[in-house]
This record gives sequence, C-alpha cells and structure tokens, in this order.
Amino acid sequence: PKTEFLESGAGAGLKHVYSILMQYQRHTARSAADLVLLCLTTVFFLCALSDDITLTVDGKDTYEEVKRMERYRECRRTQGVSTTDLVGRMLLMTKAHHTNMVSNRHHADNFGKGPKGHSPWTGVSQFLQTSQKIIQFASGKEPQPGDTIIYVAGAFDLFHIGHVDFLETVFKQAERPYVIVGLHFDQEVNRYKGKNYPIMNIHERTLSVLACRYVSEVVIGAPYAVNKDLLDHFRVDMVCHGQTEVFPDKDGTDPYAEPKKRGIFRIINSRNGLTTDDIVQRIIENRLQFEARNQKKEAKEMAVIEALKRREDEEKNQAAAQ
Repeated sequence: PKTEFLESGAGAGLKHVYSILMQYQRHTARSAADLVLLCLTTVFFLCALSDDITLTVDGKDTYEEVKRMERYRECRRTQGVSTTDLVGRMLLMTKAHHTNMVSNRHHADNFGKGPKGHSPWTGVSQFLQTSQKIIQFASGKEPQPGDTIIYVAGAFDLFHIGHVDFLETVFKQAERPYVIVGLHFDQEVNRYKGKNYPIMNIHERTLSVLACRYVSEVVIGAPYAVNKDLLDHFRVDMVCHGQTEVFPDKDGTDPYAEPKKRGIFRIINSRNGLTTDDIVQRIIENRLQFEARNQKKEAKEMAVIEALKRREDEEKNQAAAQ
C-alpha cells in the first residue's frame, strides 16, 4: 500500500500529534526504508517508540538504521493498558474490569495466550491509576477570562474517531472554548447501556479523554444529571450533547433539564455516526481472526524472548570459560 500522511482523524485528534503516516507496515523491510527516508529528508525527524519488540520475523531490527543515525528514542508505554485485554472484555462479556467489582481474572488469562506463558508486550495486564499518570496527560490550564466554558458528559468508552469528531465540533462552537468532559462512573454507564459496558473502566477512560487535544478538563465520576450545582461550580456557558439517545435519570427525569431551562443546551451533529457499539460488533464478528492474531503475535514475542535469553546465557558461559 502507498504510504501517505493524513492531517485529520482519530490520531490527529490527540495532543502533540500533528499528522499521521497512513498504511505504515510496522516491522517490515518497507517500514525500515520509510523511516530511513524520513531521517534523510527531514532535519528534525526523530523516531520514538514504546518499549516494545522491534524485530522482524527473521530477527532483523526494523529500527537498526534509525538507531545508527542516532534518530531513535524509546519511551515507556503506559503500564497496564493492553489492547488484548480490551478485546477480551468485548468478546467474553464480563464486568470484572469495572472499578467496584472484585472478581478473579481467569477469564482474561486464557485469551490470546501464547504457548509458553505471557509476553510482556501482548499479555493481559491490569491498569492501576496514579496521580502522576493523570498529570502527564492533563493540560494543566485553567479557564481564562473571556473563555467559553462548554460542558459535555458521557461514557466516552473505547475512545474513537466518533468521539474525536464530536469533541472537535463542540470545540468549534466558540472562539475561545474551554471544554470540560464529565465522565460517568462505571456503574452509571452500565445502568443506562447494559451488557458489560463500559469496556474501559473509569481510570482508563479518563486518560483516553485527557489525551484529546480538544479537551481542557475532565470531571472523573460526574453526576448523571447536569444539575444546578455542577453548572454553577464550573461556571458553564454551554452544555452540548451528540445525537445519540439521552437516557432518563434513575427517577425518570431528564438529565439535561437544568441546562435546557437556562437556554444553554445544544444538540451537536458531528456528521460521524460511529459508536462504541459499532466497534464492539466488528470485534465480535471477527473473533476468530483476533484470537489467531493475538496467539501468533505472542508466540513470536515469546520466541524472541527465549532467543535473547539463550544468547545472554551463552555470553555468560563464554565469559566464565575465559
């Protein structure tokens, strides 16, 4: 496939991301050539990667030339966030990941498991929130005089391009927007969405939303009803909601009654109908492919780990013999 840059989309909606290299084939000879070309043609180009495996199937380091040119940087990935785990939650329909539920994780341990244990890259993990993680993702900016404070609320589960397009449209509602996102607790989301939603718990969803360039602040565990106290506390000028269904509160009342009464409520049409349900359905429809992909990926990673361990043992034995 042709490699090209894209200036918009889910990735471009992230803070610090300004363009996207499309059709990039990771860990292949083609990807290595693309990276070297970028190094040669871009003065300030650096290649940053998480602490993940970088070898091709034949054992060659994809980033070897980039490292030789001293353009390679490695960053630690966010501990406990695993794509494999998220896919497992969708397929197995459990609620063990919700923040107030105590349950063993045996159901997830068998999903996508390699033949000889777990890979540290693909294996199932458990996310633990810390204040430092939130600080790293947060903008740290307070609303300034003249800013229009816009409040939106929801689950924002499996943060995707539909959410990004909605938040971008919200952001464009004012000349100087300050967008606050209220995230509902897991139990609240499960009340109105059912099944095993949310797929991501409140801590995981918090970091996902904070990473969006259109978001200024996140309320963790926001009340479902957008009431007077909330509006007054944050001095909200506008409340927005997408075109998805608004479920009534526990007592049957409209959760947006107060902002509607004040005349500050707006329905936003982002022209993107993608929902979290759509993504979950795609995963379910391709279950066997995802299971095979994860098993193959982890088997390869475990083989690399074992090869590196054998090499390390051989070097130790040689040193001892001398």
